[in-house]
Order: sequence, then structure tokens, then C-alpha cells
Amino acid sequence: MAHIPIKEHEDYYYNEQGYRVFTENYHLKRGFCCKNGCKHCPYGYDKKTDTFIKNHTKNKSK
Repeated sequence: MAHIPIKEHEDYYYNEQGYRVFTENYHLKRGFCCKNGCKHCPYGYDKKTDTFIKNHTKNKSK
């Protein structure tokens, strides 16, 4: 897998506990869902049901 350069405040931020939280922008750059139930998952993955709850279409203007 190719390395994706990431930028703080654009692709991730640190929460109050000090953990790195990836943004929707980062997930879209990565291009796939990891099925970890990420807070900002643009793919709509629901970890409880192991299903996708919304359709995702990539922004083709980028």
C-alpha cells in the first residue's frame, strides 16, 4: 500500500484524551473503509451490525 501524506487539522486531530482521530477527509484520501467503526467514517459503516448504513460516492471534482 502506498504511503499517504497526512496533515494535522486537515486529516486528523487530537482528542481530549490525546488520541489521534482521523477526519472524513483522511478516510476519503485512503479510499476504502477499514471496518473499525471510525468516528468520521464517510462510508457509513456500522460496527454493531457489520453493515454499511449509507451509500458513499466519491467527490469526482478532486
